[in-house]
Amino acid sequence: MSDLPPLLAGLLDARGPSGHETAPAAIWADAANQFASASIDGVGTPSAVVAPRAGSAEPHRRLMIMGHIDEIGLIVTHVDDDGFLWFREVGGWDAQILVGQRVKLITKDGELPGAIGKKPIHLLRDEERKKVAEIKDLHIDIGAAGREQALAMVRIGDVAVLDADPVELPNGRLLSRALDNRLGSFVALEAARIVAQAGGAPGWETVAVAAAQEETTFGGSRTSSFSLAPDAAIVVDVTHATDAPGIDVKEAGKHELGSGPVITRGTTLHPQLFELLCDAGQDRGIAFTIDASGRNTGTDADAVHLSRGGVPTALVSIPLRYMHSPVELVALADVHACAALIAAAALRLDEQTQFLRR
Repeated sequence: MSDLPPLLAGLLDARGPSGHETAPAAIWADAANQFASASIDGVGTPSAVVAPRAGSAEPHRRLMIMGHIDEIGLIVTHVDDDGFLWFREVGGWDAQILVGQRVKLITKDGELPGAIGKKPIHLLRDEERKKVAEIKDLHIDIGAAGREQALAMVRIGDVAVLDADPVELPNGRLLSRALDNRLGSFVALEAARIVAQAGGAPGWETVAVAAAQEETTFGGSRTSSFSLAPDAAIVVDVTHATDAPGIDVKEAGKHELGSGPVITRGTTLHPQLFELLCDAGQDRGIAFTIDASGRNTGTDADAVHLSRGGVPTALVSIPLRYMHSPVELVALADVHACAALIAAAALRLDEQTQFLRR
């Protein structure tokens, strides 16, 4: 029997690089409408509103729980006379990972398969074999006989993602592309669902958000945090699991697969929200680790906390191996624990809760 939640499976099956999140956003919004009021804004970010607990005094405050729904990808920049596609990155890639990968292009006529090609090792000169591959040296082959046929199938500006379906591994572990950060969008919605099942938080509206364009512009988090004007926010993302070979825990902290959510303390994050999350985890017996951030976090939290007059913001992350690759790996127990922790923290809020400005 599969341990992979059907909603998460659907989100991972959908292709949605930054700026092209329509397919996963529709799946997310459809699931949200089963227990909340969902909508999708002009940037492509879906959100779902859970009302405060019945009988709560007015006016109520608003907690935003946000995970981004986009993934990294590629964008076609040129089609040559032989029908090969040349491309640039959408988000951050290690070019070595791309060599020899299959891709799915998202075109006006649907998805199109292709492969990322590079001169074979047999044909490389000795000095070429020592060079690290660069994006400019790679192309996508869609089997076209020439430029005219290729342009009948693909347009400049079409995007692609790597073709890597989810695979369940032993010990409740999951392997897939796009775990960064379909996991965060799934956790945000799952936490909101738990809050809804409990009847809502006293005096607090809970809004789950699946932000678009995190990997490129923080576009969805900027617009959503401005339009929703939350009184507090919890951002959900992935972080590096530090139990893989070659990682120095003295620099990155100790966040192993199976060790639970990672709660970040940092210069841009609100100390009261950090304590709220820690207290919720301790009271509910949810294991967690703590990370330290001395500057920006590299997540949507960087945009959210600067919105309007400033939003008290927390960051909760899921340990992940092999980030920004088609073989990202996570422990599903950490995913569920992350949702449980955030929901428990949300349900500790009441009419008297205020997060003081710093």
